[in-house]
Amino acid sequence: MAQRVKRTTSLPVGAFFDKHHEALSMKLLSERHGFDRTISEPAPNRPGLALAGFFSYFAKKRIQVLGNSEMSYLKKLTPQMRSERFGRMCERDIPAIVVSRGGQLTDDLMAIATEHGIPVFSTRLVTMNFLNAATLALENEFAPTTTLHGCMVDMRGIGVLIMGKSGSGKSETAIGLLERGGALVADDMVRVRWAGGELTASAPDLSRGYMEVRGIGIVNVANLFGLTSIRPEKRLDLVVTLTPHADLNEVDRVGIQPKSFEVLGQGVPMIEVPVAPGRDTARMVAIAALDQQLRKLGYNMADEFNDRLMKHMAEQSR
Repeated sequence: MAQRVKRTTSLPVGAFFDKHHEALSMKLLSERHGFDRTISEPAPNRPGLALAGFFSYFAKKRIQVLGNSEMSYLKKLTPQMRSERFGRMCERDIPAIVVSRGGQLTDDLMAIATEHGIPVFSTRLVTMNFLNAATLALENEFAPTTTLHGCMVDMRGIGVLIMGKSGSGKSETAIGLLERGGALVADDMVRVRWAGGELTASAPDLSRGYMEVRGIGIVNVANLFGLTSIRPEKRLDLVVTLTPHADLNEVDRVGIQPKSFEVLGQGVPMIEVPVAPGRDTARMVAIAALDQQLRKLGYNMADEFNDRLMKHMAEQSR
């Protein structure tokens, strides 16, 4: 099934500030103008070269961060030169300016930023800490995302996405994993994001912590199993597809040739688990999660058995 991928190409400054100002210790220094300006690249920029007069490779689509180095340099310039350099930077339609270490712009520089409609912020964080935190926040905002139909569970540190046709028992399997100490991440609608080199799954805010169980209805997982039974997000490590028992002969029985499920261009290990009346599907998925955990540690049980088999056949032939 084709996956609809959502990609963010720009982010309004106001949306970024409203969502991340607490985590980034930001406060507004200027008037609340320019909040409709857009950030088009998921990383902040230190405009040291631009303030020195070199604009050939100026990253004007990024938030501009002024640290101790930039502020000290500006103070050493003459007032006329300082205003000229700062004005040339503001003329390039930059999204916003952030002054680190709780610093502030001088009145003449603040007037130039206001003239160009550029919002100015201050952060208590040191420059590198703000750059790192802001980069992570922007990467998450610009990360490609998609929505999958299934049930996402954290089982002993392994993020398992349970998929299958409607009525195949996804929710019932997830309930069985919760009874074995698992934690629910998302039910029905699973949002997957590719950021920081990882696929991370989460639930929409409205449905987080809730599950739909056929015959019972909507249940609050935290009320039934406690607060430790829910997680806001989890890395996607394994996809389990529940298949009809009639397809048993088509399911891999040895596991030597692994399958994968593609999400946002990334391959995720996948196994198929046949579903039948009386079969403890949750137990099978729990075993699959433990096997995946061992594989991540470098131990493959299927390969181990295959090596033993090949060694036995070689000895028999001799």
